[in-house]
Amino acid sequence: MRCQLVSSVLFSVMLLTVPLSARAATTDSSAQQQIEQLKQQAIALNRELFILEEELLFPPQTQLAVYVSVDAGHFFQLDSIQLKLNDKPVAAHLYTSSEREGLQRGAIQPFYKGNIRAGEHTLTAVFVGKGPDDRDYRRAVSHRFTKADEAVLLELKIADSSADYQPDFSVEVWSGN
Repeated sequence: MRCQLVSSVLFSVMLLTVPLSARAATTDSSAQQQIEQLKQQAIALNRELFILEEELLFPPQTQLAVYVSVDAGHFFQLDSIQLKLNDKPVAAHLYTSSEREGLQRGAIQPFYKGNIRAGEHTLTAVFVGKGPDDRDYRRAVSHRFTKADEAVLLELKIADSSADYQPDFSVEVWSGN
């Protein structure tokens, strides 16, 4: 009799705990789903904040962006670039071998992003590196432009000139003036 009473009590306790453990599992999965939704919302909010920050820091009305690209790169090995805007230094970069390799494989590097006022401006880029026959090479290219209401996007382009086996440095306008 006593054994039967103990077994019925144990059976009753087991019946009570099964629904509790099932509810706990359901609650855990529901909490996990809510956490995942909150993570996704936080990521989306962070992305929106980043875009707003970019628009506030660099509004299109005053934005100047400069990019660097290398086409082939057989006649010039880039060491550094110095960038001047209206004869004032605004950016400089010393390149590593992996950065040079990336540029030679077709990468385009965001080099400078800043705000400028409307009007006439002169951008000067000084390229330093090794030219043909491992000679030291230092060349500058200048570009005059007028800043209006839209963003100005420029590309500093290093290309090989097979006609004279020398590197060619130019500024290509993507948008703006």
